Amino acid sequence: MSLRRSVAAFLAVISLEFLVACGGNYGTRAPAPVPPPSGGFTNSNLNGTYVFSASGTDQSGYPYAIVGSFTANGNGGISGGTVDLSDASLGSITKQQIQSSSTYSVYADGRGTITMNAPGVSRTSLTIGIVLQNKFHGLVSELDTLGSGSGTIDLQTAGATPTGSYAFLLSGAAAGSTATTVAVGGFTVGSGGSATGVEDINSGGIVTSDTAISGTVVAAASGASTLASVGYDVYVADSNHLKFIETDGKGVLSGDAYSQTSATFPTGTMSFTLIGTNTGNAAAVGGYMTANSSGTITNGTEDANFNGQVPATPIPFTATYAAGGTGRFTITFAPSTFVGGSTFAAYPSTGGLLLLQLDQSVGTSLAGAAYSQVSSAAISASQGYAMNFSGTNLAGASSFSGSSGPVEVDDLAEFTVASSGALTGLIDENYAPGGSGAVPVGISGNVTGPDSTGRYGISATNAANGAGSTLNGGFTVTVYTADGNNFPFIEVDPGQVSAGVLILQNAAATSPTQVRPSLFVMHQFVPSRMLRQRAK
Repeated sequence: MSLRRSVAAFLAVISLEFLVACGGNYGTRAPAPVPPPSGGFTNSNLNGTYVFSASGTDQSGYPYAIVGSFTANGNGGISGGTVDLSDASLGSITKQQIQSSSTYSVYADGRGTITMNAPGVSRTSLTIGIVLQNKFHGLVSELDTLGSGSGTIDLQTAGATPTGSYAFLLSGAAAGSTATTVAVGGFTVGSGGSATGVEDINSGGIVTSDTAISGTVVAAASGASTLASVGYDVYVADSNHLKFIETDGKGVLSGDAYSQTSATFPTGTMSFTLIGTNTGNAAAVGGYMTANSSGTITNGTEDANFNGQVPATPIPFTATYAAGGTGRFTITFAPSTFVGGSTFAAYPSTGGLLLLQLDQSVGTSLAGAAYSQVSSAAISASQGYAMNFSGTNLAGASSFSGSSGPVEVDDLAEFTVASSGALTGLIDENYAPGGSGAVPVGISGNVTGPDSTGRYGISATNAANGAGSTLNGGFTVTVYTADGNNFPFIEVDPGQVSAGVLILQNAAATSPTQVRPSLFVMHQFVPSRMLRQRAK
């Protein structure tokens, strides 16, 4: 089956499920020590049915994704659920039932672990780590020995069904391909479940643009397993947020779709982060830009990390944008101003302006999102923050192909900030291939800013209030403001290339209206050079 069909036909059949997590002989991690004395989280903060996802690299170096749902009882027990697994080496395993023997723990700082048991598949147990923003939303990382990936977790709105227009971004790889594949697009669900839209695809720098897609949204009973030759399962968090996973065995693609309540390009100041590859090497880009209503983007300043090469100061850029169909735009950067790309597809959504690079350049593919900025946004002292980042550690571990080499690394953390800017907390790390990781490691450091450009800087190193060490010994990130709850960032270390998000914690939140809807967070897709190495 061609790559074109595998991706472009993603709307051929969409199976709507309210389902949880599939695992497999995944090991469990050592119990976490007592977290820092901050935060008011308990097991009761995980109560109800949740939709979660994680995507990354399995122990053998192949891309994988998991998407599912489970029901937590508020007291450490899981009563059931369903999960889909898609793995380039194992194939697709769908709608596996989560057993009532599954458990979870939430610590005072919002960090926690979930162990899901799903007999009947080669992987019988899955351990994921979480760090909660509140009872409605949190960040996810796999914390067992056979894979490493990142994602999000959201409380499900009962009875929610997709309706209206959505924008989506999916990433992974097509079956038999050694190139990363990323798809961005939009579709509208109409009468009788019919769906039509357009998409753009970048597969290792080979681009197809503005391709029509159509299909039917098929509502299936929980546990149904019959799909057409090309299909995705979709887990509905709420009517504004859907999670996709490919289930046809012809590729490993997963991601999120957010409602597209406006087909207008957002104006004003936006922060943005992108992650992916540049000429086959790991890359992350972030910054600020300002768009007006007449198609011009000004005041752009860009930070970048290309395979550990980090510019000393932000790079200025300008651009223009133009409509390319309903709900779709193209951004064209002025020559020699934006480092890493010249043209991007852009789809507005409630999760952000979803972005995909359209440059025809082998091994070059950046994707992510831009977020409208709220002027009152600031990182505050005496607050707890959840953190997740995903990317590539350039040195890696000796277990990868028998020698040192790049590995995917995924981190969850929680920290507090003193009035002096001092930071203390704990970090949970996993990586693959190699897959032992460190859970948890103490971190200490400093938060600085904002500077005159609106950027914050956070530097942290491994500290004594945990066990073990992370691969990089700490992290240095440049943080951008979106609103008072969400802060996207990129890592600017020479040894590690990643992107992620900080979220302000509020254990006492009782309504989702107390927090802004969660942002789309782009997680690292498998660098093409890693896939090439595994294919040898």
